[in-house]
Amino acid sequence: MPDLSADDIEQLRAQFDRQLDVGLHHGAQLAVYVDGDLVVDFAGGSTGPDGDETTPETRHLLFSCTKPFAGVGLHQLVEQGELDYDDRVVEHWPEFADDGTQKASITVRQVLSHTAGIPFGEFDDQPERWGDWNAVVAAMEDIEPVFEPGTTPAYHATNYGWLVGELVRRCSGQPVEEYVAENVFEPLGMGDTGIGLRDDEPDTVATLAGYETSERCHDVEEGLEDPTDVAAFNQEATHRAVIPAANGIGTARDMARFYACLANGGSLDGTQLLTEATVDEATTTHAETESDGTLSRPARYGLGVWTGGLAADMFGAASKERMFGHAGLGSSFGWGDPELNVGFALVTNGIREESFEHAARVGQLSDAVRLLLQD
Repeated sequence: MPDLSADDIEQLRAQFDRQLDVGLHHGAQLAVYVDGDLVVDFAGGSTGPDGDETTPETRHLLFSCTKPFAGVGLHQLVEQGELDYDDRVVEHWPEFADDGTQKASITVRQVLSHTAGIPFGEFDDQPERWGDWNAVVAAMEDIEPVFEPGTTPAYHATNYGWLVGELVRRCSGQPVEEYVAENVFEPLGMGDTGIGLRDDEPDTVATLAGYETSERCHDVEEGLEDPTDVAAFNQEATHRAVIPAANGIGTARDMARFYACLANGGSLDGTQLLTEATVDEATTTHAETESDGTLSRPARYGLGVWTGGLAADMFGAASKERMFGHAGLGSSFGWGDPELNVGFALVTNGIREESFEHAARVGQLSDAVRLLLQD
């Protein structure tokens, strides 16, 4: 199997430090698993503009890197026979839509592949209500499709998490944050990760910092709205809410371990999260577009993850479609490569413009890891 030599790791550390030296982030963590072993576990910079030193144990807000964690919980319930990918959502959540309506045709597969047709709505602009799960459920029951279900890949930035989270609750009987903690994080030894903070956990999450437009390298009309307003995501109420698409709290070390498990066919160190067949199904491209209905850029979706091989993606300049993973808003990215048996995670607290700078800084380190392994 390929491996990283001491010289390789030293070169990778120099690239990681260089990104910090030139101000691409305030603080960052980089972790890499190769063939089931943690071989890179870097940290540097600060926990905020005026913060303490970032260590490998510093917990960060992971934004949309949370989505695959919740997705794996739903895949487990499919394996258990509690639901099927081609079930209609209303079969498990009757109040979700009225019989005979377009919305009633939405399937679990469409939810996971961002083709459900309800990528955004009024609830997106009501973050003060996101901490109330009853309000979340009511909003998803009230929302109407923007696109005909199954026709248009369009990134469901927060609605993915609300839909997956409620399906997990309906099919398991547990709130999504509890189910994923007990069935994903704890078995795999991801002790520093959760979907939001629990009441008994201190709020020591690294402070997010946005960059002004004048500090950016490029400006393109892609991605979500201006990511510089991060004040809401630095609030303790947001850290303690349950937002299965956006407020995972964790470390690069844990995230790389998660992807190492999936890249290894769903098992790691004697723990099986998913069967190899389920991993293959989840990480195969199920939807592809040249212009995503939300992000306005090319996109490929598996079931709960992105897949690689596009010029606009963040897996690296020469990624392959069999790579899979997910980004967090201008800040973090994790991926798995089943061919090289690698799990990779970069976590930072300095939010850059996501379509260009985010991809460039992550892509540089992703390419470095893969090139060094293939030498």
